[in-house]
Amino acid sequence: MFIKDYISKDYPAFNVTDSVEAASEFAKEFGYSHVFIKKKGAYAGALSQNFLEESPEGPLESLELHFEKFAIKADGSILDTVKLFHTFNSNVVPVIGTNEKYLGYISCDDIFSEFSKYPLFSEPGAILTIQTNSKHYSFTEISQIVETNNAKIYGCYVSAINEDNFWLTLKISSENLTSIDETFERYGYNVVHKHYNDEKEDLLKDRFGFFQKFLEF
Repeated sequence: MFIKDYISKDYPAFNVTDSVEAASEFAKEFGYSHVFIKKKGAYAGALSQNFLEESPEGPLESLELHFEKFAIKADGSILDTVKLFHTFNSNVVPVIGTNEKYLGYISCDDIFSEFSKYPLFSEPGAILTIQTNSKHYSFTEISQIVETNNAKIYGCYVSAINEDNFWLTLKISSENLTSIDETFERYGYNVVHKHYNDEKEDLLKDRFGFFQKFLEF
């Protein structure tokens, strides 16, 4: 899951001397939210396609004060890109190497394509969010509750946490859901959300929103 294994190279970075109009048209042609800019061979930043459309004609360097400084290193993990997608409202992230050299990019589609292979997103089952006191939280105990009811955990993430409480969202197989709910309650966990649909197609349609929540924390 390293960035270097997913780099695409068909979307070049513009030089600061290139025109705003050319960059904007290029971004629209590819359907990407941002264009990437280099200066003296090094990555200098990004500009959104929406910002370019509203900018006056001229070289990109005239907008240098507005360059957004986000990128991911080639030796990073694809998980590291998700915060950048969210923070910069971007569907594409530049990849850089040593000396800030622009190497290519990774897109949201690359991320979703990779994660759609994993049972957390692809398998039908139940999604449960449980809440407990932070001091009481034990993943070992949570796993045992699911597994002793003959179900399987496909994945989980911490959906919220504060000084007093801990919320964990689980994707589990659909066996013995009533029994699992009752066992959680018996052990002092509160089941605050539950979603179940045995149609795999419907669960895949929900994958985008589930994925965003999974990686915003």
